[in-house]
Amino acid sequence: MPSLKTTSVALAVAAAATCLASAGVASAQSTDASRSPARVAELPAGYQIVSLPNANVPNFQRRTLYCPGTKHVLGGGAEAQGNGAILVGSFPTQDGRGWIALGRQIGYNDVGISVYAICAD
Repeated sequence: MPSLKTTSVALAVAAAATCLASAGVASAQSTDASRSPARVAELPAGYQIVSLPNANVPNFQRRTLYCPGTKHVLGGGAEAQGNGAILVGSFPTQDGRGWIALGRQIGYNDVGISVYAICAD
């Protein structure tokens, strides 16, 4: 029966071979794609990135950013700033119109939080 170390090495080699084979296929596909007409990526109607600049808020207090007008959020993100800052949550609002973020900072009572949302009609 092979040892745990032998099994681990065999799995690592198999994974590496799979990655190399996939890279070769990807290279071949990208070469073929380069011969076809260029595609222009189309953005959704009303596409807009909005942001809520960094501000210090008490630890675990939510900062909420809403899309302008009647737009809905497609995605978003946030950043916790400060020494020992941790982003605790980053998620859409329940109504799908904005983005929520919260964080904390170790050793402090407040944390800097920035929020970003990708919006469209």
